[in-house]
Amino acid sequence: MRLLVECTYVFEHPNDNSGIQRVVRNVIKQLASVDSGVECIPVMMQAGEVHQVLSLAPLPTRELSWMQKLRVRLEHWRNRFWYLHARLERHAPLRYSHALRRLFYVLCRLAGLSFSIPIRLLDRFIDDTPAPERAVVLECREGDQLLLLDSSWHADFFPLAERLKREGVGIISVIYDLIPLTHPQFCDAGLVKVFDRWFDWISQTADGFIAISSTISEQVRAEVGRRIGQAKAQSRWFDHFHLGSELDLVVPGKKLDPELLGLFAKDAPVYLMVSTIEPRKNHAYLLDAFELLWQKGSPACLCIIGKVGWKCDALIERIESHPELNRRLFMFNGLDDAGLEYAYSHSRALVFPSYVEGFGLPLVEAMQRGLPAMASAIPVFEEIGGDFMAYFQLDQPASLAALVETFEQQGRFPAAQDLQQWSWLSWSDSTRQLVERTAAHIGQARSVDRSEREFDAKTHSA
Repeated sequence: MRLLVECTYVFEHPNDNSGIQRVVRNVIKQLASVDSGVECIPVMMQAGEVHQVLSLAPLPTRELSWMQKLRVRLEHWRNRFWYLHARLERHAPLRYSHALRRLFYVLCRLAGLSFSIPIRLLDRFIDDTPAPERAVVLECREGDQLLLLDSSWHADFFPLAERLKREGVGIISVIYDLIPLTHPQFCDAGLVKVFDRWFDWISQTADGFIAISSTISEQVRAEVGRRIGQAKAQSRWFDHFHLGSELDLVVPGKKLDPELLGLFAKDAPVYLMVSTIEPRKNHAYLLDAFELLWQKGSPACLCIIGKVGWKCDALIERIESHPELNRRLFMFNGLDDAGLEYAYSHSRALVFPSYVEGFGLPLVEAMQRGLPAMASAIPVFEEIGGDFMAYFQLDQPASLAALVETFEQQGRFPAAQDLQQWSWLSWSDSTRQLVERTAAHIGQARSVDRSEREFDAKTHSA
């Protein structure tokens, strides 16, 4: 059996470093070290073909053509243009008038054509075939198993996957969460539609589903049964694996942000939040809780680390205009892994108030480094942290403020068990768990199929 581990998005966007990209990159890196008796091959799918990935990272030796350089520059200008658009929207008079904001948006869309049209024209002439040093065409064969590890809901390789399925290749889907289905209010409307259509497709197509937590696995089982019927869902398999904890992009000796160093040079305790800034991460709750502490004169600092996401204009404005900004409130939107490692190593505790998550990777990243974590009392966090984390109620910012006060006054972290007794998986362990559990289900399915064929053969001969 060959396990073809798909990493298309990360191959095409090697500089992205959010949660899913971090998972994909680390699993791909560890595949070669997994001794499970299964041949694991990283693959990407492009132009109707499967390519074996030889190098996930781009190779510095390949010179870009003038058209590729122009496209990169145009895309940079376009991103900058829309960043400025978002900034201007937060100021008067646009801030107070929906009609003006709509007119401004339409004008910007028209102006944006000066970027998008040349980009589309260039895309017609640029050869997107991956460099042979990075990927080569792979001939799939009957019995191969395609593990969709990357974020495939926005991909365009579904016809290829369906053809592979008809040719005897198994399809397995890694599920990170069902948030666009269960909590659409936290997502872009376009993503909700795309994800919903994708889940219809994957429910019909996949032979098995492996989630990143037991909590999500049970949700997936229920949702698949709802969409294709319980009888049909019985023929699928469902499992989960847990994620690792190392930060793989830390560059030794890299110069750190002076403002970050200045923050941790203070005597005040620093409470850390690590995540993309978006509604479901619930940063506003943190501000509410720490404002209660600051009103009482607490010296505790709140440090927010994460890129600016979506539906967060009001929150960003609240942070940027906050009287405690750069005093007891700090925000870093472009920190690399070296800076994040430093923050984990020097903070007092991690605070993580998400409404909903598939896993909560910063929790294990922090705790594995000895940094205690306070998190919202939701099932997936309790699965990951158990009695080693402290929990607060999402409808009561005062409950988080009380945990911080207790920690500062008593000097003992308010969790049921000591964090020193806690241990977690490495990315090598996580990858081995993913491969072994997937292989076990495939082997079991093949054994059942073989038994059924033998029974049918005996019945017919009789």
